[in-house]
Amino acid sequence: MLNMKRLFLAAILLLFFLGLAFFYFDRQVHFSHGTGDIAQSFEIKSGEGVKDIAESLESNQLIKNKYYFDYYIWKTNSKGKIQAGKYELKGSMTIPEIVQVLSIGEVVSNEVKTTFPEGISAKAMADILKNKGFDGDKFLEISKSGAGITADYEFLKNKPERASLEGFLFPDTYIFFKNAKPEDIINRMLLNFDEKITSEIRDDIGKSGHSVYEIVTMASILEKEVKTADDMKIASGIFWDRLQVGMPLQSDATVEYILGNNDLKHSLADIKVDSPYNTYKNKGLPPGPIDNPGINALQAAVYPTKTDYNYFLTDPSSGKTIFSKTLEEHAANKAEYGL
Repeated sequence: MLNMKRLFLAAILLLFFLGLAFFYFDRQVHFSHGTGDIAQSFEIKSGEGVKDIAESLESNQLIKNKYYFDYYIWKTNSKGKIQAGKYELKGSMTIPEIVQVLSIGEVVSNEVKTTFPEGISAKAMADILKNKGFDGDKFLEISKSGAGITADYEFLKNKPERASLEGFLFPDTYIFFKNAKPEDIINRMLLNFDEKITSEIRDDIGKSGHSVYEIVTMASILEKEVKTADDMKIASGIFWDRLQVGMPLQSDATVEYILGNNDLKHSLADIKVDSPYNTYKNKGLPPGPIDNPGINALQAAVYPTKTDYNYFLTDPSSGKTIFSKTLEEHAANKAEYGL
């Protein structure tokens, strides 16, 4: 009899906790949402199923968990109501609100496709945006001051207080709405950077002994110095070795940044220019990033390749990187390639 009572109590407790878990799960469906209040374009292609849509919503940080979306669709029998098309969604929307928009079928057409190449500067980004009809001047102003960036981005915490957002405006192809504000555009870029720098990469940056800001600064130099991902890693190894032994980086990319040119060859007067960004005159990294690097350059800065090479140059005709082990080999290569 006692065992029966215990089993009965256990069953009651089990039902209670199952009910509590179900209540929590159901509540999450109605109150859980994604990241930020930034409007973004979301497309449902013809033939996509609920699971595909849920995964896409989660990967775009519009919902917290795809299973909440799956459950709500099942609970409300909304599978047949969702229509293919392009929509304007925000991470602050709840799942019921998102499903309502996707069911109405109000397709968004006021979008502008904008591409920023790797290694582009904030100023050049502003020019592209201006040509697309956006407020490029305001974009540049915010990128310098950080005003209007309300999200607490972990990767910006060790950025010097007065430093701009140069380096963190991730270059990519974006779909912006025509009425997008400059701060919305910048937040999209920062969110993209946050997504690309995975938790694994962040852990490895911590193990490297360098800050995120130092990694981004190095990556911005590599982006301008070499072309391929493999060559970036080799050049990264050379540059980090130079810093470790107290040798100047001697990066022509930083001289180009100061002078505002794209010359592969610089005169003695050029490399003597007085600037904290002149890595011929000053040891260590420059004060900050010189452009906005892509993922290959960022990964190269985190994962350098150790080699016996100490020098490198760029073939002006092919753009190929020529590496050398000794100063004599480097001098011979410079003569051969007219540098």
